Amino acid sequence: MDVVRRIQAFDAGRDPERLQIKYRKMRGSAFAFLRGTCHLFYGALPRGDVFKSAPLAWVCGDLHLENFGCYKGDNRLAYFDINDFDEAALAPATWDLLRMLTSLRIAARGLSMKRSEATQACAVFLDAYGMALALGKAYWVERETAQGLVRDLLDGLRDRQRSRFLDARTQFKGRKRILLVDGIKALPATEAQRSAITEFMAGFAQTQPNPGFFQVLDVARRIAGTGSLGVDRHVVLVLGKGSPDGNYLLDLKLALPSSLAPHLKVVQPRWKTQADRVVTTQRRMQAVSMAFLHPVMLGKIPYVLRDLQPADDRITLDRSNSSMRVMEQLVRTMGNVVAWAQLRSAGRDGSAIADALIDFAQRRKWQATLLGASEHCAEQVREGAAAFDIAYDDGAFVA
Repeated sequence: MDVVRRIQAFDAGRDPERLQIKYRKMRGSAFAFLRGTCHLFYGALPRGDVFKSAPLAWVCGDLHLENFGCYKGDNRLAYFDINDFDEAALAPATWDLLRMLTSLRIAARGLSMKRSEATQACAVFLDAYGMALALGKAYWVERETAQGLVRDLLDGLRDRQRSRFLDARTQFKGRKRILLVDGIKALPATEAQRSAITEFMAGFAQTQPNPGFFQVLDVARRIAGTGSLGVDRHVVLVLGKGSPDGNYLLDLKLALPSSLAPHLKVVQPRWKTQADRVVTTQRRMQAVSMAFLHPVMLGKIPYVLRDLQPADDRITLDRSNSSMRVMEQLVRTMGNVVAWAQLRSAGRDGSAIADALIDFAQRRKWQATLLGASEHCAEQVREGAAAFDIAYDDGAFVA
């Protein structure tokens, strides 16, 4: 089955309106193509020993430059960490590393980085990961010690006023806020969707210490991300600490099986639902969990509920902030974060204990193998993206 048919088959049944947005984003951008085709990446994973015998770890499954970011934890403090666990699974530790390195090589071309500079950035990431893993101690990124882009993100999140954030996502109807349905960040929900979510939230609220906080004011279909566009997802405006400026925005997203699952021979835990897989892994790997993070059920369908995370809180690079010094500083932090996440979740439900991870880090030979494999994977992604662009222009992806 070729790339076109595999993408069409994987995306079958998704919301056509948001799926069309996904395809538009993927057209002409190899990085967006990488983000939108996680299932293709693992279907073409190299067969080398380092991808089979590396210690098992809890991995986010979709590790790339833009799946790191800042968020407020359930203690309302700001953190920088891995922030997307839809594809999370128990897998060889090297799987996340290879996808991250590939994303660095793909992003480099759009940032006008030379091939040698991209290789250097990859080496810096692996070196930081290996050193942090070898130390065997899981730390976290603090605002006082963060540098560069990460420090800027943490400062922005700390200083952001809730009223300004709400003003960017809502509008007033009388004295009350309603969601801004602009076709960019949100689309209108149907009456059936609005009714089902309002009913669900009323039941969920009764399980929480402050039920009134979760009173629903409005519901819309959320537009966010790339790979998951088209998956059932909503933004929910709730009363929070009071109207109008104490309102909160929640993200409610359908939980689907991991794209890694068909390619893993590792026995996975028997999760109650896919939402439990996502949330449990996230809680294990992050230093502090996102606010309001819960696995929930809408009827018989699993969803993940959490605080809404704005796209502005994710790492994004452009030519104005992508000097080699900035890039190396950033990927060094990311390498540390990945190692700490794997150490933090070590010895849980089949993952290797910290001693095995430390031993792996000290061997070091796997780093050269990963660097070479990432070049091959990056070329595969570029070829797939080129084939997608041709098919898109021929009308094959009209959702």
